[in-house]
Amino acid sequence: MNISRRQMMVAAAAVPVAGRIDAALAPAAVVRPDDEAYWAKLAGQYDVTRDIIQLENGNWGMMARPVLEHYEAAVRRVNRETSYYARRGLTPDLMAVRDRVAAKMGVASQEIAFTRNATEALKALIGGYNRLRAGDAVLYADLDYDSMQACFASLKRSRGVDVVSIALPEPATHQGLIDTYEAALKANPKIRLILLTHLSHRTGLVVPVRDIVAMARARGVDAIVDAAHSWGQLDFRPADLDADFVGFNLHKWWGAPLGVGVIYIRGSKIDLIDPDSANTPPFAANSYTRVHTGTVDFAAQLTVPAALDFQDAIGDAARAARLRHLRDLWAETLRGTPGLEILTPSDPRLHGGITSFRFAGRTSVQDNAAIAKRLLDEHRIFSVHRDGPARGACVRITPALFNSAADIRVLEKAIPKLLRRA
Repeated sequence: MNISRRQMMVAAAAVPVAGRIDAALAPAAVVRPDDEAYWAKLAGQYDVTRDIIQLENGNWGMMARPVLEHYEAAVRRVNRETSYYARRGLTPDLMAVRDRVAAKMGVASQEIAFTRNATEALKALIGGYNRLRAGDAVLYADLDYDSMQACFASLKRSRGVDVVSIALPEPATHQGLIDTYEAALKANPKIRLILLTHLSHRTGLVVPVRDIVAMARARGVDAIVDAAHSWGQLDFRPADLDADFVGFNLHKWWGAPLGVGVIYIRGSKIDLIDPDSANTPPFAANSYTRVHTGTVDFAAQLTVPAALDFQDAIGDAARAARLRHLRDLWAETLRGTPGLEILTPSDPRLHGGITSFRFAGRTSVQDNAAIAKRLLDEHRIFSVHRDGPARGACVRITPALFNSAADIRVLEKAIPKLLRRA
């Protein structure tokens, strides 16, 4: 869609002013990840429940107060003006938001479109991928998201392909992960499509996506990348992954309202993803034609610039370093404790803020649900168990920017106490 300069000016005037971080909290230089005074002031921008220590922040992220205020203003406007706004000014406003997100990602605007979440984006990519033929094969791993595993499994019914699943090494190394995917491709030469999860929601393991994508591409294999948890938690630009097909969330680590995801399709590969069946021809060569969300929470999408403003004031590197620091305070302190398994390596390339643990021999869902329950009942720490890793279930710890070193110290002392009485 071509937007005139006048339309862009109207759009800029129409969108509520983005909420920004208090100028006193924006660091003049890169802030240290262990500067508790700074991070405590930043935590004051969040309205956090004091009933528990919230260390389960992977489901979705909390909006900071200025972002929430922007969202509330956008909700009021959409509710007040309804279709008068939707049919006269909403589209250019949303295109301006899309342009802002694309610039942040380092990609062309026509290569992305908004979805309701990463699952919807990835579902469109997997279901729309049209290169598969009967007798081909597809590949996914044990740490990939359940819904995406199900989408890959469904390709057997819909496309007549073979489905190959692998277990990622535990403990993992950077080269070991690359070697695992290479071995799978060598053993299954009919593989045409692989699923890669950049940062696993199960354990927090970060996979070297760029290296694996390049290795697969050299073999004529395409990759669909699940970046639901990585962008915003790690310090990188999506363009740096050099991937052709990616699904993202903006309501996890960017702190946008619930209901905003992004689909990315490299422009030169758009023909490999079919247009959504609810769209009608002619189909433009852009990502927008590959999804059809229907009516969504427009106010949530309009709030994305406020979330980016808030996070940009902190800085991508500072945010990623803080989350990793909070993770290291417990994971690296307790690493080597007899009977305790830390499920992401020390190698900073292979983890962000999320890391899971399990007690040796306690591999069932019931075992780990019980551990998470004891953390809550006995220490007020809210966490969540995860199943799916080939070597057994685990408990996931997911810090956020509002968490303090003191929060993590409670966890660091609680785990050994539970282990001694396991």
